[in-house]
Amino acid sequence: MVQFTFIQPDGTRNTVYATPGMSVMETAQHNGIGGIIAECGGSMACATCHAYFDADTIAKIGASEGNEHEMLDFAATPRSEHSRLSCQVEVSEVLEGAEITIPDSQV
Repeated sequence: MVQFTFIQPDGTRNTVYATPGMSVMETAQHNGIGGIIAECGGSMACATCHAYFDADTIAKIGASEGNEHEMLDFAATPRSEHSRLSCQVEVSEVLEGAEITIPDSQV
């Protein structure tokens, strides 16, 4: 299991244990983490699972690219260099200790 923390817009922190191979979006949904709407169910057809990953984690997993990068143009909140669609980030050991901030709004 991999442990990382979701941070809500109000600063509330929820640490979860995640199964490698799942996506960060699936992990949020399985743990009842609010703010990750994922209207498309992870098919990268919306940007309602937008999240900001801490700088150390982005350095490990890389920035968004290709279709994911383009889809972030449709996110309800401004993208940053730390933005990723959580449906496109697979849980692995590199996420151990990550901090993932959920935007104020997804729609």
